[in-house]
Amino acid sequence: MGGVRGLAVCGAVLLAVVAAVSPARAAGEEPEADLSYHGSAVLAGGRVDVLLAPRNHGPGDVPDATVRLRWSAPSAAREPLLPAGCARTGRQEVVCRTGALAADGPGERIALRVWLRGRPAEVTMDVDTVWGGGAVDRNRANDRRQVLVLDTGDAYFF
Repeated sequence: MGGVRGLAVCGAVLLAVVAAVSPARAAGEEPEADLSYHGSAVLAGGRVDVLLAPRNHGPGDVPDATVRLRWSAPSAAREPLLPAGCARTGRQEVVCRTGALAADGPGERIALRVWLRGRPAEVTMDVDTVWGGGAVDRNRANDRRQVLVLDTGDAYFF
């Protein structure tokens, strides 16, 4: 009896998901959004502090997205200070969830700290979208950034 009940529950969940599909997706069209990232990076003594503000210029909402930050120098053995929703995915890379992004609206700011190996005098930081929540972004120019950050303790804005 438990197996039949489990199948009924799975069937009900599947019907709910199918019923929730928007008319645009049902017609084979993907929603469109325009993601961008702005913020600042500070390099001081091998430590990079990043503040990142995601934004969706629309026209559609994005339920969630993933942004990648990659540095030209590898991370030190010390663990980075990452907020919830962020994970280290390689020696030089961190990915973070943006959370929901309403059309024409800003997202929650993301702040993180990473230590780099060898205290480099400068580092290049790349920022780009890994996943856009299923939305099509026809303007990829504003969600890809490359920032040169010098070890001056000054904020470099992008």
